[in-house]
Amino acid sequence: MGDELRPEEITRLLGCGPTRSQRKDEVIRHPESGKERVARIGMWSLEAEDRVPSDPDAQVEEMLSKLTSDLNVWRSVTSTFRVDVFFGFFMHQWNEGVSLAPATMAALGARGIKAGFDIYGAFPKVSNQ
Repeated sequence: MGDELRPEEITRLLGCGPTRSQRKDEVIRHPESGKERVARIGMWSLEAEDRVPSDPDAQVEEMLSKLTSDLNVWRSVTSTFRVDVFFGFFMHQWNEGVSLAPATMAALGARGIKAGFDIYGAFPKVSNQ
């Protein structure tokens, strides 16, 4: 993401088209409601397939396998724009966990990609006694 981000340039650099993209100040129309909004920032986004049970290592591998492995390109992109991989985990029990393999963390780190996590936990049942 970034104010000066041009999606076509990121596509050229990374070697893959985005799942979604926008330029700052572009008018975006919601496909279902038809409601319009103005993009406040440029964005280039690539999504991985959902997996049940979750497999964040496979999802990162899925995305990175589509993109350049040239670390010089990644340094250029991450020094210019905000780059992250975002995970959303929906837990079914209150005491579940998730982890990333060292190879996944190394692959993200080598590219300068920050990992963000949203974890939605189940609440334990409360007895009415």
